[in-house]
Amino acid sequence: MKKIGALIVVLGIGIIGYAQNNTEEEAIKVLLKKESATWRAKDVAGHADCWQIRPYSRILVSTGNGQVIDVPPMAMIHPKPENMGDGGTSVNSNYTFSIQANSAWVSHEELSISAAGKQTKTYEIRLLEKINGQWKLVGQSIMVQQPIVQ
Repeated sequence: MKKIGALIVVLGIGIIGYAQNNTEEEAIKVLLKKESATWRAKDVAGHADCWQIRPYSRILVSTGNGQVIDVPPMAMIHPKPENMGDGGTSVNSNYTFSIQANSAWVSHEELSISAAGKQTKTYEIRLLEKINGQWKLVGQSIMVQQPIVQ
């Protein structure tokens, strides 16, 4: 009887842990979709709300032709609208999460489709922190693949 009780407790803890982690993953996915959409919509305030700049924040972009651009982190919360997206949409897929208390990293693929229909695929690694109960981006690395020929 004690073994059954212990098994129920262990299973209950496991289910609660899984459910909480799944909820955190969904909250992060919502944030990442918002960050992409606000960039494309030139929504400066909405985009800034997705970020928390820290002294260790870093944004690195590896282009399809082998260059690396070290983007100043403040450009994420004070972007110039002319440097932001031009509409279009994006779809994220193949998420991998590591969530440890109030810190997380996420890798995923993004297919971006410009307003003109040009498609670009990126591999992205995002660094996040939970601040006042909300996930915020604190850094990222984006590897741009060659544009998809249509």
